[in-house]
Amino acid sequence: MNGLEPGVTAAGDAGTITPRDALVAPAARLRGSLTLPGDKSISHRALMLAMLARGESRIARAGDGGDVRSSAAIAAALGATVERSLNDDGTADYRVVSPGADGLRQPATTLDCGNSGTSLRLFAGILAGLPLTSVLDGDESLRRRPVARIIEPLRSMGAVLRARDGDSRPPLTVVGRSPLRGIDHVARVPSAQVKSAILLAGLRAEGWTSVSESVATRDHTERMLRARGVPVRRDVAPDGAVKVGLEGGADVQAIDERVPGDVSAAAFWLVAGSIHPDAQLTIAGVGLNPTRRAIVDLLRAMGAVIDERANGRKGSSEDDGVGEPAADLTVRSAELRAIDVGPADVAAAIDEIPILCLAATQARGTTRIRGAGELRHKESDRIAGIAAGLAALGARISVDGDDITIDGPTPLRGAATDSLDDHRLAMTFAVAGLIATGSTAVARSSSAAVSYPAFFVDLERIGS
Repeated sequence: MNGLEPGVTAAGDAGTITPRDALVAPAARLRGSLTLPGDKSISHRALMLAMLARGESRIARAGDGGDVRSSAAIAAALGATVERSLNDDGTADYRVVSPGADGLRQPATTLDCGNSGTSLRLFAGILAGLPLTSVLDGDESLRRRPVARIIEPLRSMGAVLRARDGDSRPPLTVVGRSPLRGIDHVARVPSAQVKSAILLAGLRAEGWTSVSESVATRDHTERMLRARGVPVRRDVAPDGAVKVGLEGGADVQAIDERVPGDVSAAAFWLVAGSIHPDAQLTIAGVGLNPTRRAIVDLLRAMGAVIDERANGRKGSSEDDGVGEPAADLTVRSAELRAIDVGPADVAAAIDEIPILCLAATQARGTTRIRGAGELRHKESDRIAGIAAGLAALGARISVDGDDITIDGPTPLRGAATDSLDDHRLAMTFAVAGLIATGSTAVARSSSAAVSYPAFFVDLERIGS
């Protein structure tokens, strides 16, 4: 993990344990306090917005996984000066000095997004509004992920975009236009990444640009734009549909930002603490944005014992839509019960559904998760991957189309599992190994480093 991306300078590094294949033994008990990686979604956006703002921005305690490093490298390739220093807890501090959007330059090479779908989709929105020609590409996994949903609206704004396989898969070529045309986009499938790509393009458009979604998706982009001086309007209909929009032409201001802990990373420890019979874990400074905290509320609905103490800029009850609320969470062993998880819940907790499936294997009754089709378009087909891995461990899990049904509680037994090079599956199967009888093998577990480089360090420490 010591290699640096082109254009990104760094000071310091920390040891991580990211084995290619991991063997996890059951833990007699779970104890300890954890400091998480900086929220990956916020870290990406902080780097991108710092690149668009003229002047110096400082980003404290960002995530240091491979995905975030990809965004830092792309910002540097487009003309920003990006300096990275690593903290003792594995988070990273960034100093970004940028000429602003109008001073960005034509990249000399293909922009490598690595495994990061967020990097590819959000930079596509940014590049659509710049008079540059760029190619966004990534690893084998990223090349399987769909891009048609961002090509369509960005083309309608006036940019030229091309991709392989009938404009469906990366590499993605973006020929930007300045200014773009504002649009009113109605999303067929709610997606924070698609929404963010359109809003970022809308910064460089004439007139009003809006995105309408049937359910609210994570709103980091909107909050972070407001914090940087860009007015963003949000309207909520009685049926829960949301319309978000902005007027083109506003300048993004350079600011300093502290990134809260990643709630998606916290989810693994919240489930571990809930399903293990002798557990008490405290997780410091977890970001609890109202559009991201669904996993906490879903676990509580299942009977999880999770205490929440306000931490950081403000408590989660003091929410003005600017900045990110945070809290310290303490989780203890609990007896879980089954719940029904509908499409709106899936959209709100899309990245946490795999670890929620593990929780369901230990819950009394039948848990049903409906409308999870978006999981098929992540780093892997997560529906197929989680079903195969949990079934190998002895879980009673079935899939019907995009719906998942899990009967519990079921004792798990150690087995061989395959993460499919998907970081969230790797960490889910490793947590399962803490309660399974015998040893659990997790193939391709090094994928955890994409979002949580120190995951296996923390796993070993709390289970010692």
